[in-house]
Amino acid sequence: MAATTVRANGTSATAKLEKIPPAAHPLADEPAEVAANINYHAKYSPHFSPFKFEPEQAYYASAESVLDRLVQQWNETYLQFHKDDPKQTYYLSMEYLQGRALINAIGNLNVHNAYADALNKLGHDLEEVVEQEKDAALGNGGLGRLASCFLDSMATLNLPAWGYGLRYKYGLFKQLITKMGQEEIAEDWLEKFSPWEVVRHDVVFPVRFFGRVKLNPNGSRKWVEGEVFQALAYDVPIPGYKTKNTISLRLWEAKASSGDFNLFQFNDGQYESAAQLHSRAQQICAVLYPGDATESGKLLRLKQQFFLCSASLQDIIHRFKERKDGKDSWQWSEFPSKVAVQLNDTHPTLAIPELMRLLMDDEGLGWDEAWDVTTRTIAYTNHTVLPEALEKWSQVVMWKLLPRHMEIIEEIDKRFIAMIRATQPDLESKLPNMRILDNNPQKPVVRMANLCVVSAHTVNGVAQLHSDILKSELFADYVSVWPSKLQNKTNGITPRRWLRFCNPELSNIITKWLKTEQWVTNLDLLVGLRQCADNADLQAEWASAKMANKQRLAQYILRVTGVSIDPNSLFDIQVKRIHEYKRQLMNILGAIYRYKKLKEMSPDERKNITPRTIMIGGKAFATYTNAKRIVKLVNDVGDVVNTDPEVNSYLKVVFIPNYNVSVAEMLIPGSELSQHISTAGMEASGTSNMKFSLNGCLIIGTLDGANVEIREEIGEENFFLFGATADQVPRLRKERENGLFKPDPRFEEAKQFIRSGAFGSYDYNPLLESLEGNSGYGRGDYFLVGHDFPSYMDAQERVDAAYKDTKKWLKMSILSTAGSGKFSSDRTISQYAKEIWNIEECRVP
Repeated sequence: MAATTVRANGTSATAKLEKIPPAAHPLADEPAEVAANINYHAKYSPHFSPFKFEPEQAYYASAESVLDRLVQQWNETYLQFHKDDPKQTYYLSMEYLQGRALINAIGNLNVHNAYADALNKLGHDLEEVVEQEKDAALGNGGLGRLASCFLDSMATLNLPAWGYGLRYKYGLFKQLITKMGQEEIAEDWLEKFSPWEVVRHDVVFPVRFFGRVKLNPNGSRKWVEGEVFQALAYDVPIPGYKTKNTISLRLWEAKASSGDFNLFQFNDGQYESAAQLHSRAQQICAVLYPGDATESGKLLRLKQQFFLCSASLQDIIHRFKERKDGKDSWQWSEFPSKVAVQLNDTHPTLAIPELMRLLMDDEGLGWDEAWDVTTRTIAYTNHTVLPEALEKWSQVVMWKLLPRHMEIIEEIDKRFIAMIRATQPDLESKLPNMRILDNNPQKPVVRMANLCVVSAHTVNGVAQLHSDILKSELFADYVSVWPSKLQNKTNGITPRRWLRFCNPELSNIITKWLKTEQWVTNLDLLVGLRQCADNADLQAEWASAKMANKQRLAQYILRVTGVSIDPNSLFDIQVKRIHEYKRQLMNILGAIYRYKKLKEMSPDERKNITPRTIMIGGKAFATYTNAKRIVKLVNDVGDVVNTDPEVNSYLKVVFIPNYNVSVAEMLIPGSELSQHISTAGMEASGTSNMKFSLNGCLIIGTLDGANVEIREEIGEENFFLFGATADQVPRLRKERENGLFKPDPRFEEAKQFIRSGAFGSYDYNPLLESLEGNSGYGRGDYFLVGHDFPSYMDAQERVDAAYKDTKKWLKMSILSTAGSGKFSSDRTISQYAKEIWNIEECRVP
């Protein structure tokens, strides 16, 4: 690489840098002072050899300049929390999909223009500098992105809160697309370093695994021996929007101590065994969701979950006791009035027995007092009704890794059974399904979701339909025991990242027509766009913003895939984890049928077709064979369609590799139709559907998850609906098993076209067979692709017709944005704060 970037006017960035004297201005908001502060970091916080100021160096120096201000606000925020001593929320999640931090931070701090101008003075372009940042690889899908939106809202609403997670070195994986389909390589986000994390060398807690339980003479119990690792805290600042409040995402890293390094063995040439514990510590935070097909894989996943729970709870208790020191008398019964712990799905369930253990074994509380504190502290969010996602851990593995916790879980289970028998004898027959331990002799397991429902004070679903299914099906038996325990909290997304920053063109138009920028923190104001949805001027501005975003997306697609797409075609996008219930297979079968019909038309007939670019993106889990076959099929279809000169001006099929937050920020503003087509009753909520709607994209979808509420809010005439409803699904599966399914000819034609070898020689039979037969493992079309296919194709015809009427489409697009106000994470978090956590604003003045 050349030592300097030379700009079009011939001045190098390094030369420009030399004209700006380096000076520390940590709170700068004027471009000249910001530029001096960036230069100060380039000179005095060096991470690279000198004499170079490429975009990469400019990014790190800019990030450190922004961090100056964030650290100041961070310290003020925690000082305020210390002074006011409010109740605080601690959000435990195995995943956070943060996305890039620079653009979000300068947007929330309201210094975007100052940084753009300052970088210009230094010979760089903000867009190019922002591109240098790698997405933090701390999550996988919607669960992790939701957690990040929630942190943004907590900070913006000035709520006293913390996020807790793990600092994965290699993330889930980076997706490469090759001739073989999806290939996985390790994420490299920490290859250099992350400028956004601050390591807290004074925040370290011991976390134990294995060992045994020792009975003390006084009857109390103590977990001893085994392996002990250190949990070291890394804090990432989360700034609120146009507020001083800046909260923390605290990430734990596992370390072994120097005493665990066996110098004698090392000097004896036994290098691996000398550093065995160090190597095991590194495994804990190496990868998100390591494969769990093996016993060691299961142990490692359980280690990760416990490591997060134990370190976080020790930290929370330490902070509580620190606040109470010096107060004359305080009781542990006050703990729940200062601490709310939210479990994001079942991954952090071990927080329940761990809090019990810490209170009883370390703090000396009796069972009843510890149980009272625990149940008043912990709340649980359920994210799925899929049986494979409701975690069940082998009792054998749990006894081995966490013997004390298994004793506690057994006791919780025993007391729950006794309580039901004493108070609700009519439920006796339901106990085998309700209890926490499933003692099936072939495969005894701990049911984590049951442990959560029995122990938490509140359990919530994440969309109205999902919460109704939890009450009527999954957790129905518990409702009669605790009628008010189950709540709904429909998910939301942050309007800052998902409209204001990723789609500035549309944001400016919205601000202009609403005559206020208040919508960024009060999304309900978008409803004001309804009265001007027919206005020709607004429609023209809306169309030009959409076209600018489509052109930007087309350039990105060309750069990463080599496929040239037409910005005048309908941009149809489905991006999410690749899973059979999300039915990317239905999407690609629809594309195949469309391609076949185009091939059969005359050139004149084709001229009446609505040209369409179908884009699909997402990661298939590394061991999920059918999901990987779907990725391969999309790519194989694209290879054929995109190079077919007869039809490729009417249809393109593109697989977008390595889908992540930064890719989403490009795709969503450029989308016109988005597919949210899961089998009804299987998607808990979905949040990308909210992002697309907010950006004026129309949805084709089933009545599933949050689609139901989106359709209510934006108007059913602005939503392309198809497919079976959740209450019909069990009957349709039964009919299928009884051989009563009659396939639509279009469905058979699309499958037959794949089998004909039109898309290459790869054997797609196992994938197609999953849609065939009436029952049996991996057959019988469990996700009802065949049943819903005809109504899906009919809905796609309605899309084609609507897109031809530009005025009508633009009005629908405007109404889609106008109806998205409910789906702000600010609304969701306000409801959590009032109705679950009982916390209040604690604002930095």
